[in-house]
Amino acid sequence: MTIIITGGAGFIGSNFVYYELQNHPEDRLICLDKLTYAGNLETLEEAQKHENFKFVRADIADRKAVYALFEAEHPDIVVNFAAESHVDRSIENPEIFLQTNIIGTSVLLDACRKYGITRYHQVSTDEVYGDLPLDRPDLFFTEETPLHTSSPYSASKASADLLVMAYHRTYQLPTTISRCSNNYGPYHFPEKLIPLMIINALADKKLPVYGTGENVRDWLYVEDHCAAIDLIIRKGRVGEVYNIGGHNERKNIDVVKTILQALKKPESLIEHVADRKGHDRRYAIDPTKIHDELGWLPATKFEDGIQKTIQWYLDNRDWWQHIISGDYQDYYEKMYGHREKL
Repeated sequence: MTIIITGGAGFIGSNFVYYELQNHPEDRLICLDKLTYAGNLETLEEAQKHENFKFVRADIADRKAVYALFEAEHPDIVVNFAAESHVDRSIENPEIFLQTNIIGTSVLLDACRKYGITRYHQVSTDEVYGDLPLDRPDLFFTEETPLHTSSPYSASKASADLLVMAYHRTYQLPTTISRCSNNYGPYHFPEKLIPLMIINALADKKLPVYGTGENVRDWLYVEDHCAAIDLIIRKGRVGEVYNIGGHNERKNIDVVKTILQALKKPESLIEHVADRKGHDRRYAIDPTKIHDELGWLPATKFEDGIQKTIQWYLDNRDWWQHIISGDYQDYYEKMYGHREKL
């Protein structure tokens, strides 16, 4: 099969590329990525050594470019990871989130209608459900939980989900949606909680924690997420939504303390800062549906996954140091700038 993976130079998308190359080497993978600030082509350096992998730089909201790619490659499956995803950035500048996450999704759906696919998969987030109270550990998000967004980011993702559902109902487009809890693991962009805390701790810099740090997240190791998506696009029921959760709930402050302990750094590095606007209190997913239908369960306990993640950042300093310095943004020109334009 030929699979277009949008946003494949980002965190989860790149991990999915490597998962597919390892587990389905017979498939052709086309990575479509605009390479915005969070897209890092250095992440795909090893993937580009595979003959069944191809990288294309384009914006999913660019209809002409997307249609040209579909016409040339004839994809069987499209997996859409491409998204603006940082909540704080969405609060400062909502418009770019609407452009990529809503308009970009609509362009992909139209291309799938026009050129035909066997499956379009939308990678969404549990943030479309809003949040849960801290004093009700018995409550979880299910696929039936109403959408109740808290930020421009989550509103844009919920809008995209509704578009996908509408295209399935109106045009019978073969779609699926997955909504995941917070991911962590290799290639996580340094502005996010876990990599930021690791990198700051290594430099003996202050670790900024929103408010009291009591907010709870359900942590999902990225490879487990990739395995779930792979199952959904190959065996999931068309038209369905699947929640993907890690069964690993942790307070933000406890995650930070775990990182400090692993790196043998003092808790005095923690610095509590003003809380985020509309900060969701607790996320927790019930993944019963994907377990019952597809047999998926998260394989990685947080205690193991966080240690693997910390070790990866210790072993791959060049990768994140290039991001901090901005050098990673020049990598595309080094790779492709000298090549003749078609």
